[in-house]
Amino acid sequence: MQESKSQLISSSGDPLTSDKETGRSIERKQENNEFVSVIVKRTDETFRHPDDILEKAIHEGKEQLERPSVSLLLSAVAAGMILCFSVLAVAVMASLIPDISQGLNKVLIALVYPLGFVLCILSRTQLFTEHTATAVYPVLDGKSDAKRLLRLWGIVVAGNMLGGLASAGLLNVAEDVINASRGYAILADHLMHFPPTTLFVSAVLAGWLMALGAWIVLSTYSTLSQIVSIYIVTFIIGLGGLHHSIAGSIELFAAYFISDSIHFMQLIPVIITVLAGNLVGGSVFVAVLNYGHIRHSQRKSKP
Repeated sequence: MQESKSQLISSSGDPLTSDKETGRSIERKQENNEFVSVIVKRTDETFRHPDDILEKAIHEGKEQLERPSVSLLLSAVAAGMILCFSVLAVAVMASLIPDISQGLNKVLIALVYPLGFVLCILSRTQLFTEHTATAVYPVLDGKSDAKRLLRLWGIVVAGNMLGGLASAGLLNVAEDVINASRGYAILADHLMHFPPTTLFVSAVLAGWLMALGAWIVLSTYSTLSQIVSIYIVTFIIGLGGLHHSIAGSIELFAAYFISDSIHFMQLIPVIITVLAGNLVGGSVFVAVLNYGHIRHSQRKSKP
């Protein structure tokens, strides 16, 4: 007994066979041929987990500690030169307003202060206050040693100062165009007429904020988020009139080139005090505390 086979009939009455392609099957083949796979990135991953930030900070810090000395020095010189644009912007603004310490005038200064920092950090050059904390993480984790850390700090500070001195000289040469000599004098006065204790504590706060900004930059994925993070942190530094060692040094160098009343030896104690404060603020208040609380949480979570 033979089995009867049912046959499919099209809407036009023609029998459909397995070897006959329909219009839809032809379209489907064409769609398959033209298909391009797309990776859809999750938009909820705005910030990294603290554990991931620490691992990234350790990795980046280790990379910087192992960089050749010449590479570090050139990058640090570039950072010092780029940061002069913050000094230029603030000096021009200070020249235009009567008193930088009063009300709205402080806000105007703070608005332009971050510009050079944004350029400097996004260009991935070596700025001392950014790496005071980042370079500490691999040392705390036992993946590098204090000798390498001191080498990095020394080279970066020297490079930043050389770049800052060179850029201050360029600002002096271009003074006829910029017209900010009054602003440089005001900014230098803001640094030189505070007692050492006040300078040091102010620099600690600035170093704390800068290292915190570097941590936040590591926590974000997008360039826009990084720009906003840098801007907020340096805006607060500018608003509070806190002392940043590299930007402050460029301000002092610019004033030294333009004014006959400032002697170079007067600048050295001020620069050393602010450098020390930035170092303490970045390495202790950010690096040690962040490393300590994250590693402690990781140990507690282990069975």
